[in-house]
Parts: sequence; C-alpha cells; structure tokens
Amino acid sequence: MNTIDISHSEEIYTVSQLNRAARLLLEGHFPLLWVEGEISNFVVPSSGHWYFSLKDSLAQVRCAMFRPQNRRISVLPKEGTHVIVKARLSLYEGRGDFQLLVEHLEETGEGKLRQAFEALKKRLTEAGLFDAAHKKSLPAFPQCIGIITSPTGAAIRDILSVLKRRYPVAPIIIYPTLVQGETAANHIVNAIQTANRRKECDVLIIARGGGTLEDLWPFNEEHVAHAIYQSKLPIVSGIGHEIDFTIADFVADLRAATPTAAAELITPQIEDVFAALNKDKKQLIRYIKQTLYHLQQQFIFAQKHLQQQHPKRRLAEQAQQLDFYEATLIRLQQKILNDYQTKLHILAAKLDALSPLATLQRGFSITSRIKDQKILHDSSQVSIGDKIHIRLMQGQLECTVDDNT
Repeated sequence: MNTIDISHSEEIYTVSQLNRAARLLLEGHFPLLWVEGEISNFVVPSSGHWYFSLKDSLAQVRCAMFRPQNRRISVLPKEGTHVIVKARLSLYEGRGDFQLLVEHLEETGEGKLRQAFEALKKRLTEAGLFDAAHKKSLPAFPQCIGIITSPTGAAIRDILSVLKRRYPVAPIIIYPTLVQGETAANHIVNAIQTANRRKECDVLIIARGGGTLEDLWPFNEEHVAHAIYQSKLPIVSGIGHEIDFTIADFVADLRAATPTAAAELITPQIEDVFAALNKDKKQLIRYIKQTLYHLQQQFIFAQKHLQQQHPKRRLAEQAQQLDFYEATLIRLQQKILNDYQTKLHILAAKLDALSPLATLQRGFSITSRIKDQKILHDSSQVSIGDKIHIRLMQGQLECTVDDNT
C-alpha cells in the first residue's frame, strides 16, 4: 500500500474534531433563520423532543425541536403540514448530520403575517418609535379616562367593571371604533386623533379582546403605530391576552396584558395609599426581586452556554446554586422582618414606660382642683373646703379638703 507524505505543519483532524469544528462554524456564522417547508418523518420519542424533516420539492433538512421549546406549541404538527420555523443552523456530531435546531414553529399562513410583523417591528425600532425616552408618564389620579375600543365587545364591559370598582370618581368617554377587519386600522387612527383634538381626557386606553394574529392585525398597522407615537395623551394598550403582543403594545406608553389589566394600571386604589406605610417592606421585596432577576439572567446565560457544550452536570450545578441563593434570600428576608418586629416591640415597651398610665399603675395618682382643672403639686395650692379630683389607675375620686398641712 502506498503511503502519503504529510508535512508536520499540516493539521490532521479526527472525525470527531472535524464534526465539532464544523458545528461551531455553522452555529457561530449563521444567526437565527426563518425556514419554510413541509413536515415529514415526524417522531416524538419518550423524551418529549420532536424530530422531523422539513422539505420542499427539491431538498430536505433534518430538524430537532427540544421539549422546552415545543411545549409552547399548542397543536401537535402533522405529516404534510406546511410550516415556517425559526431555527439555528447546527450539526449533530455523532452522525455528522446537518440539522436545524428549531426555536419556534407555526403554520405558513400565520407565518407570513409573523414575518411582516417582525419586519415592521425592526423598521419602527430603528425609527425610534419604541424608545423609552419618548414614553409619557401616566397621571396618578386621572381626571377623565378615554377608551378606544368596540362599544359592543367584551373588552369594554370588563374595563367599565374594573373602573367602577376601583375608581368610580372619574368620568369615562368611549371613542367607539372597529377593532377587526380591513377598515379597522383607519377607525382606530381616527379615534386617537379625535381624542387628542377634543382634549377631554388625560389618559387613553386602547383595547380589544383576544384573537388570532390576523384578528389583531389592525393594531399591527404602521399608521396606527404612528398615531399612537404622535399622541399628546398617554396611551395604555390592553390588546388580546397576556401572550399576545402587537406593534401598538410596543409604541404605547404602557402595555397591559389584558383590557382588564389596563383599567387596573391607570387607576389608583385606596389600598395603594396605605401601602406607602410599608415602604421598608416594599424596598426589601424590590431588592429580592432584583436579586432573583439577576440570578435568573445568570442562569439563562448558563443555558445558552450549554447549548454548545451540553454538559448535564453543569446545568444541575447551576440549578442547585440558584436554589441555594433563593433559600439564602428567603432566610435573609425572614431575618430582616424579625429584626423589624424586635425593634417595634422595644419601642412599644419604651413608650409604655413613659406613659402616665404606667405611673398610675405603680400606685401614684393625679390630683387636680375641680374649679379650674389645675394639676396640684403642693398642698399650699388648695384651701380647706376646696373640692379636688383624684385620678387613679382604676377609677377616680372627688374629695373635699379638710386639712392642707
């Protein structure tokens, strides 16, 4: 057999080294991609991960959608379903198979709307319509509340119910509009402009109930976004359900998860006033939430790092460390609350010691002249025959002076 003379300067790859290098090159070079095709060879093993092929008339590519991602999909895909997926390009090192790691999957009809949504979102972001600096603050106590929605939908009933319960003192003006269909966007723009022109309200709610992406599309139109951005009145959006996001939500000064939540966000409640007395407690809660948030961000970063290295041991260690931090924070919270209670008991004891009632309890009394209520310190302050009032711990006496020596 002939041998090949290889220079020592030339690197020789093992198969595993080659596959690893190819995977890292693919994952590092390509961003998240949108890919359209037809599902085939769909398999769900006991692990709950999804494995399938995505094909068109000329080619196909293997796909994997792991359980944490596919749990967000409400309907199990079927063979032959035409879909669009958002995925990362990768390579399965064990077999050297080129594959897509799918993050999101939806049927093609909705997928085209989603692409249009993402394109408009990117364009408006670059134009500055979502900038936090442009967001207007909401009035603490609204003088008049405007609502832009359908006058016959469930959303208006929910909003009015919340406002009646939480903040019945503010008048409400409804600017009726269509919230679905081809002409709905123009109606919404007109309602926003009308409210700004009439200047009757100091805050606006834009709302509608839940629906499909197509149902909510009027709130994804560009001229609606510009009308919200140009509004002089602060606008709170309450469109769809908690999982629904529209372009209007990003442009609005504040986004609420639902129409009901929007009504709650713009109105104060009497409990909120009393809550100011618990300032220290709130500060502690905010501190704990911020700390947990930073720990969660660290955990997310660790998860992304594991997508390339995938060592289960490290993931378990990170989860254990997060549990330890959380338990430590809970103990810290309890300790601080106990310290506050101890200080409160000490102050209460000091206050009780200084109380006049405590002096009476030790057997002393308070004596005053009945005629002018003056407290007596010396027997010379009364004359024989004067009437005096004596306050005891339990009860009181009225006496006549027989002797003032």
